[in-house]
Amino acid sequence: MIEWIKSKLSLKADSFNDGEYEKCIRDLIQHEMLRSMKNYMQHGDINCLEHSLNVSYSSYLICRRLGLDYRSAARGGLLHDFFLYDWHIGKPYRGLHGFIHPYIALQNANKYFNLNDREKDIIQKHMWPLTLKLPRYKETFIVLLADKYCASTERIKFGSIKNVNRLKEIFEI
Repeated sequence: MIEWIKSKLSLKADSFNDGEYEKCIRDLIQHEMLRSMKNYMQHGDINCLEHSLNVSYSSYLICRRLGLDYRSAARGGLLHDFFLYDWHIGKPYRGLHGFIHPYIALQNANKYFNLNDREKDIIQKHMWPLTLKLPRYKETFIVLLADKYCASTERIKFGSIKNVNRLKEIFEI
């Protein structure tokens, strides 16, 4: 998927080697609670952390190319599903997962990390239109579209596994 995005947006091949993406998410990816996302399944055999890395990195690349706030997109994308439960088995909260998990993810993210307004908007509204409130920032739209794309490719196992494995190696997950 990353190679496809790079080809469509004419991104330079070494955009990951410069460490810029890693700098954006370093404090998040090192946190024990964020790493616990690997214990919860998301789509098929992809866990929540793998999915969130896919969304985060895709959003980072797109926002960087478009001259938007790629740091907030990378961070918001990584935290967008920070709900910390297996929604396939049961939920500790009332309501349908698709409608409530963005608010739970935002509560959890606020508990462990300092977030800016864009990051909060990304987390809270990544399920729009289910969340009803319109996203406030362009970066939020990019993350919500990247989320839908990544979720679709993960469900049908189309190209995301190689990229997830590369990100997992880099961050020693």
